[in-house]
Amino acid sequence: MQNIKSKIDWQSWLQRWDAQQTGYIPHREARFQAMLDAIELQMPAEFVALDLACGPGAISQRLLERFPKARCVAVDIDPVLLAIGQGALGDANGRLRWVEADLMADNWMEAIAQAQVDAVLTTTALHWLPPHRLLQVYKQLAQLIRPGGVFLNGDIMPFPFHLGTFRQISKTLSARQEKQAFQERGVEDWSSWWQALAQETELKELLQERDRRFGERYTDYEPILDLHEAGLRDAGFREVGVIWQIFDDRVLLAVR
Repeated sequence: MQNIKSKIDWQSWLQRWDAQQTGYIPHREARFQAMLDAIELQMPAEFVALDLACGPGAISQRLLERFPKARCVAVDIDPVLLAIGQGALGDANGRLRWVEADLMADNWMEAIAQAQVDAVLTTTALHWLPPHRLLQVYKQLAQLIRPGGVFLNGDIMPFPFHLGTFRQISKTLSARQEKQAFQERGVEDWSSWWQALAQETELKELLQERDRRFGERYTDYEPILDLHEAGLRDAGFREVGVIWQIFDDRVLLAVR
């Protein structure tokens, strides 16, 4: 993607992104902490990570700050979020590379131009993929991650349908937390954040391109935990399990 030079306060928009995301995911930083703790215990000092469906680079930022010898490739299809990430974080002195690629396309891995990586991390992202596509992405990641490498997915992974009480408790708690964040504490929500960003006239073309790419694409599939685990095992990951959890908010670890 192209570098954007402007007077936009990229750092401010990244901070506002983090704030509104935390409104939906109150334990977001704890989730990141669990993922990075697992990386620390499994990776050498120097490693290459892929920030999958990176948005503006929340994982990339935290990973590179914690691991000064690591390198990261951040990939997403959203041109606006990529612009914010690149504007706020740059290339981290050559340690961070930004890539536009669409996980719905079979050849998305060609765009990252990386034969193999040590780790793949993703958060609050893969629930947008339809189940058949999610399973295909897992198979592709099994080819990309080196033997002994890891995949970490932090997201809402619902309980199976026969655990109706578990599902209802999780949904009720989530609704209560969002009410507390957005109505009682006045945290900026998703819609308000995008409406505010639309006032940045320099982003007009990127916002239009974003609308063109996504269209009616937003469907929240939220595959149950069982599907994630079975899909990763079927793809060839030898160990798969949850390493962190608060109700249905989980971090799933898969070892290649």
